[in-house]
Parts: sequence; C-alpha cells; structure tokens
Amino acid sequence: MATIYEVSKLAGVSLATVSRVINHSSAVKQKTREKVEKAMLDLNYKPNSVAKSLASSRSDCVGVLVSELQGFFFTNMMAAIEIECRKYDKHIIATASDQTHEKDGIQFLISRNCDALIIQVEALSDEYLIELCSGDLPIVIVNRYIEEIADNCIDVDNEQGQYLATQYLIDKGHREIVYVSGPANKNDAMMRLKGYKQALSDNDIKIEQDRIFEGDYLQEGGAKAFEYFYHSDIPYTAILCANDEMATAVMASAREKGLNLPDDLSILGFDDVVFSRYTYPKLTTIEHPIRKMGEMAARSVLKRVYKKNVGELINHFSPSIIERDSVKSILG
Repeated sequence: MATIYEVSKLAGVSLATVSRVINHSSAVKQKTREKVEKAMLDLNYKPNSVAKSLASSRSDCVGVLVSELQGFFFTNMMAAIEIECRKYDKHIIATASDQTHEKDGIQFLISRNCDALIIQVEALSDEYLIELCSGDLPIVIVNRYIEEIADNCIDVDNEQGQYLATQYLIDKGHREIVYVSGPANKNDAMMRLKGYKQALSDNDIKIEQDRIFEGDYLQEGGAKAFEYFYHSDIPYTAILCANDEMATAVMASAREKGLNLPDDLSILGFDDVVFSRYTYPKLTTIEHPIRKMGEMAARSVLKRVYKKNVGELINHFSPSIIERDSVKSILG
C-alpha cells in the first residue's frame, strides 16, 4: 500500500503540501495540486487520518469516557455519539473508568490527542470539571448539570423525572410506595431520590427510611430489593425503581413468588431502555433520552471543533412518563 511519503517523493513536494491537498486547503497552487493528485492516482494512494491531520493539527478523533462499557444506558449513548461523528468522518476513542479512576480516564484520552472529550463522570467535583472546561481542549459533560459551565453540559432533569413517577403512582391511588434507589454516590441517583421524597412530601405522605432500599442500578440490586421488601413487615402496593434494569428484576422476582402483575403489585421504572417495552407486563417508566443526549453531545463537538452545521443544539431535556401496563389504578 502506498504511503504519503511516496506521494510526496513522486510529486516532488513536501509532506505538508500533500496533506494540504488531502484536506482541500486553498493554500496550494493549482499546478501543484494537480501534480499531487496525479501522484496519488498513479500510486493508488488512499489518504488516512494521520495524513489528513498533518496540516489541520487535528486527529479527527473524539474521546468518550463513560462509567462502564456494558448495559443499555451507556451503549445507547456511545452508539449515538459514534453515528453522529461518522457522518462527518470523525471517529471516537472510548474508554471506561469507575469512580476512583475518572481522572486517569480523562488523562488517557488527552494523551491520545483527541480533538475534544465527551465525558460522563460521577465522582469528579464540580470545581475540577469547571477547571477542566477552562482549558483549550473542548469538553462536553453528559448527564450532569453545573451552572457555571452550563453550555458544556447535556443533561436531563432527574429530580423532576422521579417526581413525575411518584406523582403518577399517587394519582393512581398508591400511597404505600417503596423505593429502590441507585447508588448513593451517583449524582443522578441522588437527584432521583430527591424527586421521590419531594413528591411524597407534597402529597402529605410520610417519608420513611425503611421504605428506601439502596440498589446498584443492576438486576442483582433489583432482586435483592424485592427480597428485602417481600420479607419485611412494610406494607406497599407499588415499587418504584430508579432504573429499568432493577425494575425488570423486581418484576421477575415478584412473579417467582406467585404475584400477579400488576393486580398484586405495581412496578415503575426509569430510563425507558429498549427492553422495557418487551417485559411482561410491559413496563411503565420515565423516558430518559440518553440516546438523544449522546447525539447532542456529538453535535456540540462537531459544531464547536469542526465548524459543522449540525442544526439546533439542545442542552437540557425534560423527562416524561411512558405509560404501559405495569401499574394498576387502585382508586375507588
């Protein structure tokens, strides 16, 4: 396979000149451009990303950092980012870091010469992220809102989402609602728990700590939560879960105990991941537009870094209830 060096030698020009031709720079005389293009044709040369970046000082790569590389939530986000970037011949470099290694993940992506970073982080402080965004490298933060750098954030109102979910159950007649939260150290989990408590308070329903089980956002956590409530003396007619993955485990565990859903127990999730519409019964949930948020994060980079016309950018999303079959009205 021919290289850019061979093209340079055959055309009798510098590597930078070949790169300018590849990048369609106007700073090349027509006669020189024709020499380079003829050399490329004679050698059957196909430009690669390295050659394209020589003149532009761009790698055409966007770094993406997430908490994990498994699960529907993060794969949906990354897929959306990748699809948007590919439309403009940009690529992503993805890595995952748990909460103790988020800074390492960011430094790794910076070392890869990424043109911008799209990050979803939990443990890093607002102060650190504000400082990070003050540098020369463009940063987009997904699923988190920081007022001082609001233009860098793509977020959804998690508190409002869980408030809507709790109020929906209350409007269906449920007042004995137990809650399976996400991990207490995750920002979105904290905001969802806050929404649950606020809705109870606004409806004069006592907030009781033993009605809250801290889950892990995984099916295992949902199964453990159901066992906890099932073997307790706590009365409940509905189980509200902080995400769909735990909600589906609650549903499976309840059926294993012989409960008829939703007649014996109402269950409600959060995220509206793809499998939530294929459960039995189909899961009522809160829409979390993570795929759309991924698209917006990618478009933000494409517009800011690569000067592409990508249309309207949305930084803040409002959640909505997706009503299906897993909640029963017990009014009257």
